[in-house]
Amino acid sequence: MIEASGLSKFYGAFTACRDINFKIRRGEVVAFLGPNGAGKSTTMKLLTGYLSPSEGVAKICGHDMAKDRIAGSMKLGYLPENGPLYPDMTPHSLLEFFADARGLMGDYKQKRMSHVIDVCVLSSVIHKPISKLSKGFRQRVGMAQALLHEPDVLILDEPTAGLDPNQIAEVRRTLQAIGQEKTILLSTHILQEVTAMCSRVIMISEGRMVYDGSVEGLDDTGDGLDAAFQRRTKAMAGSR
Repeated sequence: MIEASGLSKFYGAFTACRDINFKIRRGEVVAFLGPNGAGKSTTMKLLTGYLSPSEGVAKICGHDMAKDRIAGSMKLGYLPENGPLYPDMTPHSLLEFFADARGLMGDYKQKRMSHVIDVCVLSSVIHKPISKLSKGFRQRVGMAQALLHEPDVLILDEPTAGLDPNQIAEVRRTLQAIGQEKTILLSTHILQEVTAMCSRVIMISEGRMVYDGSVEGLDDTGDGLDAAFQRRTKAMAGSR
């Protein structure tokens, strides 16, 4: 469902990411971890076709995102760290806008709008201006637009960044509901989110992969995920 093969991005002499390789199967919820500046957001933008790779191939549901981005994007829901929201719109008018942009029509359009409003628990704020919503609700609106066209794959970049504990719990419940039927790649700095929602971890540091395996396997010394994260990322930094 998601495939990175030799994926690299260079800006002159600067390497944002190099030789990223992984495959994510249908129904997996995978955490994408790494320190700030590790190359996570760049890798996600390569996977979504927002950026073109310097080397390698990114595929969504078999579609090369550098060559066949439109077909790939029909299978993909993407929530960047700062989601594409228009503050003067209401959630309802924003979903109408994205539904029209995606070519959804008639009964199917209304069915999909009702579904994402229900899944993302937006009915209480559906006609309020987005500028008046809490960040937790804005994140839910962003997820609703990402789910609107019924994608098979979701790529979410820091969906709980800047939220308070109550808002994090709200977004977590939404993701748990969504994860029952979608393939999800989830970038996060909150390691509790990994244990709560994910079955697999992909970790990068200094633009390179340093781990791909189970959540349990990441903590190979039994010191906890925080210690495992620090150990693996510091080891990579020290090797450069």
